[in-house]
Amino acid sequence: MIAGTFEGRYVWHPAADDHELAQACVDVQAGHYHSALAVLEDAREDFGLRAHRSLVLASITADSDLAERRLAEEPSADAALLWARVAMLRALRMADAGDARADSLVRIAQAACDQAALMAPQDPTPWVARLALARIDRPHDPAPRGMLTAPRGPWVLFSRALTLDPFNREAHHRFLAFYFARHGGSASARWDVVEFLSNRAPAGSPVRLLPLVARVEDYDPRADPLADRIWEQHRCRSLALDIYRHWFPKVADYRFTPVVDLAYLAHALLMAECQQQARTVLAAMGPYASRMPWSAFGAPEEQLTRARRRCRLPVPGAD
Repeated sequence: MIAGTFEGRYVWHPAADDHELAQACVDVQAGHYHSALAVLEDAREDFGLRAHRSLVLASITADSDLAERRLAEEPSADAALLWARVAMLRALRMADAGDARADSLVRIAQAACDQAALMAPQDPTPWVARLALARIDRPHDPAPRGMLTAPRGPWVLFSRALTLDPFNREAHHRFLAFYFARHGGSASARWDVVEFLSNRAPAGSPVRLLPLVARVEDYDPRADPLADRIWEQHRCRSLALDIYRHWFPKVADYRFTPVVDLAYLAHALLMAECQQQARTVLAAMGPYASRMPWSAFGAPEEQLTRARRRCRLPVPGAD
């Protein structure tokens, strides 16, 4: 899908140009859930789309009892998945806030994920949601052979998701997040995982973007005054150009614009002084914007506007 043209303002809504999902979000906010389950049912054969839609819908419904009520009133695989996603988000939010209720919410979320997996055994998304919870209860399964540091982690859950969808985008991101420093991971384990996972992925897979995510996660100019220069190194620049050549052309076939992935790629290209390619990627995003990766470097809107200006693209407020 090609995003719409930029018309003078950013659109921050996570549904982006998935218009059916955006309408379902409006309906959910009005207390109606039928369209939410309809868009999940429509995505049953597209696991990437199903993961995206279920996560966005969960973010809209997490502060209400809509998902629980729907599952109780009319159990279905789609209702179970929505409840699993809602329970997952609630547990993660409580854990991040240091709330004492986090442990009980994790158990509720794990049970919800297990129920969703039983109701849709071919869907990897419930296992992806279960994997997201791993950064709270910290499983330490042994790593597969061939890794330099053999980092322990949620390998069993990860393998269950990959059995159903070998290069599932969100599963890889959730697994990598387990090794983020803010979740208790180490740099050596994190980069061992990044290399292991991204090198196994096909050239046109979004999994290839994992090093870009890890690089932003590690960004700390206080510890390294030259942190901005790392994207200019040959290896980083070559990786960004390789992703641009092999993954970026496939975006036109997506059913929604993958705004976050495009933003990471545009940022990496711009930092690597590949301005022409960065301009193309930013233009492909149309008006749609995401908080990451821009918020790692300052106020997201200011950083995105700065990037667009460098690429001579229109920005909000320009005449």
